[in-house]
Amino acid sequence: MAEALVVCSNKSSATGITIMEMKTGEQILHIPTCASPPHGLCCLRNHFLFASQIHRHGSVGGGAIFMWHLNKPQPPLRSYPLEAIGPLSCTKDGVYLSGGALSGNAYIWEVSSGKLLKIWRAHHRSLTCMLFSDDGSLFISGSEDGMICVWSMISLLDVEVSDSSSASVLHFSLEHNTPITSLSTTSSVSSSSILVSSSNDGTCKVSDLVLGRIIRTVVYPQAITEVLLHPAGQILVCGSLDGRIFINKLDFEDQPVELQGHNSCSGAVTALTFSQSGLVSASEDCTICIWDVTTWTITQKFNHQKGAVTNLAVILRSSLLPVANNNRKVSNPFRVSSSLDKYPQHDKFSKETITLIPSSSYCSLIESFQSTDSCQQILNLQSQKEWTPAAMQMKVETCIKSRIWALKMTKHVMEMNRHLQTRLLDLMQSRFLRCTETDESHTTKRRKKFFLKSSCKDSGSPLQDEHQ
Repeated sequence: MAEALVVCSNKSSATGITIMEMKTGEQILHIPTCASPPHGLCCLRNHFLFASQIHRHGSVGGGAIFMWHLNKPQPPLRSYPLEAIGPLSCTKDGVYLSGGALSGNAYIWEVSSGKLLKIWRAHHRSLTCMLFSDDGSLFISGSEDGMICVWSMISLLDVEVSDSSSASVLHFSLEHNTPITSLSTTSSVSSSSILVSSSNDGTCKVSDLVLGRIIRTVVYPQAITEVLLHPAGQILVCGSLDGRIFINKLDFEDQPVELQGHNSCSGAVTALTFSQSGLVSASEDCTICIWDVTTWTITQKFNHQKGAVTNLAVILRSSLLPVANNNRKVSNPFRVSSSLDKYPQHDKFSKETITLIPSSSYCSLIESFQSTDSCQQILNLQSQKEWTPAAMQMKVETCIKSRIWALKMTKHVMEMNRHLQTRLLDLMQSRFLRCTETDESHTTKRRKKFFLKSSCKDSGSPLQDEHQ
């Protein structure tokens, strides 16, 4: 299917968003009045664009998020959060939208209703990037202090936890020494989920997404500004501060392939994405390159005359067609609220610092303690009133295992629930059809009997007396 490229800059709101033809680079559509920071643009279910705004546009608190429906040429729907929002991310199913604030607060909205489900202090400094895991069960955030936190969505959206205005982190990492510049994840590698993070310190960290254990550290000669995992999970793409792009296999047995398509003197690689045409990269030199993923040569190169591109997204060309001209039968495949709530259901939210347990500490506990032994030791220490740091660490480890188990069970129950709902609907439909056929049959018989009586009465037939 034909694709289109969505590009956005952070230089000026007058630059707006440009939607380009993937093969020729010609402009298809221009959306004015948009200036989005890095990682501040996301495409939801290939039908909606969300973009956080650098400039206030009338917001009292300084935050603004614009939303456009790709099928409808109309002004953006504007929402004004409590504070300025930088990075945005959404789940693949389009149910949740997240935003990261300069204060370190994180927000999660329900897209269909616009409800602000959760706001909590995720980091001590500004959030620079965030994303959801492929299945939407985990939420990952990175900040200027080099910290990466992984949160369980079950914990974040739990009603009791939400009312108490607190959030517990599943695990976190302080392996980077400088601000986190990019995050990427996939679950296609050996049936396990991996997370890749990059930083200005020139390193990329490959880690286990669920356990938080660092698998490998890759060092590059320049600061890494963007990372991207291939959907198949076998290739890692890293964009650097000097415009170079490094291609690595995840086994890291061979030397990385170095791509030089952008001007090294004009700035860093600012955005990376994959499309049917290949790898798409953008740089501060105002160019966009499309690379063949087999030969790693440039097949197309465009100039973005409106300025440096800070955000890229690939959409289907058919998404731009009006609903009336769209060949698909579903005219409204997904609903989005006209605005995002400014305040959560509860008015209070925690500004307390979060106690974080280093990932290296609890990983060592996993190897040192069996779950039954750990629980017994916790109970012994509790009865002796010896709440030492080791006891607290063991308790955290037990809670982590319980959350992972609860997450798996929740997925299983949800799958069973969907199956039962489908089965129930089928049964109800077949029963309804049988009832309808029976009612129609009874109605037909009553009508025939009534007409028979009427005709006999009018004609004075002896059948009248017989029926009486």
